[in-house]
This record gives sequence, structure tokens and C-alpha cells, in this order.
Amino acid sequence: MAGVLDSIQFIDGGAVERRVAMHAAIRAVQDLVRGGFDPDDDPPRDIVDVPNGQLLLMPSAIDGLAGQKLATVAPANPARGLERIQAIYLVLDGDTLAPTALVDGTALTSLRTPAVSAAVLDLIATPDAASLVVFGTGPQGVRHVEAMAAIRDLRRVRIVGRDRAKAEEAVEAARAYAPTADVSVGAPADVADADLAVCATTATEPLFVADLVSDRAAIVAVGSHEPDRRELPGALLGRAQVIVETDRIARTEAGDVIMAVAEGHLSPDSVVPMARILDGREPVRFDRPRVFKSCGMGWQDLAVARLALEGAAGGGRTD
Repeated sequence: MAGVLDSIQFIDGGAVERRVAMHAAIRAVQDLVRGGFDPDDDPPRDIVDVPNGQLLLMPSAIDGLAGQKLATVAPANPARGLERIQAIYLVLDGDTLAPTALVDGTALTSLRTPAVSAAVLDLIATPDAASLVVFGTGPQGVRHVEAMAAIRDLRRVRIVGRDRAKAEEAVEAARAYAPTADVSVGAPADVADADLAVCATTATEPLFVADLVSDRAAIVAVGSHEPDRRELPGALLGRAQVIVETDRIARTEAGDVIMAVAEGHLSPDSVVPMARILDGREPVRFDRPRVFKSCGMGWQDLAVARLALEGAAGGGRTD
């Protein structure tokens, strides 16, 4: 009898990058939800504390496929020159549940997280948004420049980080994704002039004060999936239209939302699930800031992973 690995397809990080363009990943997220998929139906993930970090187990099943991501979060890794988040992704046949592919989950996460951000910001940012501020100098910060450049014509990009040298490295990497923009190291005060802002950090406290943010701004926070960590001030969420992946995620994982509610800035009934924005049921409120808090869900990985499989089957890139 053949072993389970004999017929499995291995897709490394380079193959993910070659096969799936950022704008294709953004469109895949939007199309799946607009086609009737309800993110609230996605199975809950397990977050397991282990010595030196966490294990995240993220299952999903959509359109004849099932998948399981095993991700690790090791806060000390960046000091070792390693990724803070590492992962592998197993794709399964939806009928037999037989493994069909093993995908580099770190590359997949680096692509799908900014793709999800852009899928929502594409609708909640002003059409002429051109200035971007990114808080965070790691892979997610840089790839979010790519994602924002896929939905808007960026003219100015500022990258903010605690370590000047790392911020300068992130600027150099980001210039490849926004070649016509003025890209440089910035400061928290730059959020005052931002049309778009991305928070992709390990912060536990707000990165800037609420009053700096203009009503035209669209902001995404992706840095944490823990209820006691946040990147955004509660007062900002109190005056913003707040969009979340699902009500369940907002109540259990989205620290920015949970703490804003606990402080009395935000009513839990006022948050808007992203599906209602993507399918047009909920109007975007352009008279106030728009905030999207994303914690990451299993369906997002599978939506993008299947593009890598389609790219392999077609022998080329999914555009």
C-alpha cells in the first residue's frame, strides 16, 4: 500500500510567490465572501500555549477542499534572526479527506494576511487614498505595502518602527512594491496625514493617540489575536466605523475591540462583520474613520492556498 506522502504535492515558499499574485489573493478573498461564504461558519481555531510561544491550529473547509494550518508564534525568534510566525499548511481532498498538498505556511501567511486587509480596505478607503503609514518593520509590514499598492495609487509611504536600522531595511524592501511612491522612515505623528494606516506590530498599548487620525483615514490592525493586546486607542474605535472578521472573533480574540468595549468607548452591537461590507449590505461610513481589526481565520488561508494549487495545475501564475 502506498504511503500517505507518496502522492502529496509539496509547495515551497518560492512556489507560493511565483504562483499567486497579490491582487489575485485579494480578489479571491472578496469573491469567496461575495459568493455566499459566511466567515462565521469557519471552525474555531485552537490556540495552545507552549514553552516559548504558542501553537495555532486553524482548520477550514470550502468548495470541495479542506485544510489545516499549524502555525507557531515564538516572540523571541526575531532576535535570533528567525520569523516570529512560522507555519505549514496541509490541503485535504474535501470528499476523502486525503492529504493532497503541503504548503509553506509561512509564505502563505505572509501573503494572505495583507490580502485580507486589502480586500476590506479596497472598499473602506477613499478612492483617491494615496498616503500610507505602516507601523511595523517585519515581513507583514513590508507585504502590506505591496497589498495597499495593489488597491490604490500610493504616492507617499512612511514606515514606523522602534529600531531605526530595521525601519530603513523595511523601507528598502517596500520600495520594490511601491516604486513610484516616496517611501521613507516615518514617525507616529505621520498618521495625522495618512489616508491609509496599517498596524502590524507586537505592541500591547496604542501606537498613537486617537486625535491624530482624520475622518478620511482607513486603518487596519493585524498585530495580535490576543484579547489583552492592542495597537489602537479605544477612543479611536469609539468614533470610527469598526469592522471585524466575525462577531465571534471580535468578542474572543480582538483585543483592540475587547478593550475599547470594556473602557466604554464602543458598543459591541456597533461592530460590522466584514462580510456585510464586502457584499454591500452595510454602507461604508465615510464621515468618520474606518477601522478593520483582523485576527486571521482558517478560511483565508485555504482561499489563497487553493490559488497555489490552481497555479500548479495550470503550470503558471494565478493572476
